[in-house]
Amino acid sequence: MQELPGSEPRPDQMPDRKTGSEMDRKFWKAMMAYGILGAVIWFTLGEGTILALGRPVQIRLIPLLVVGTFAFRTWVAREAEKIR
Repeated sequence: MQELPGSEPRPDQMPDRKTGSEMDRKFWKAMMAYGILGAVIWFTLGEGTILALGRPVQIRLIPLLVVGTFAFRTWVAREAEKIR
């Protein structure tokens, strides 16, 4: 049977969507992994400094910024999924 434009798909044709609790569980696992990775970065990198944009910056802050960016991106994706 051919679908008409603008018609909604039948429930048996809809893609599988993850439940909210499953998404929350994955989100909190990811946040925990980012936190553990941040702690490992903090305690294993030395206390050296480098020049970034003409200012001294602790070298351990650079990978923490990268991990923080991934954590922020994960949070934004979760919020976008809530809206959909």
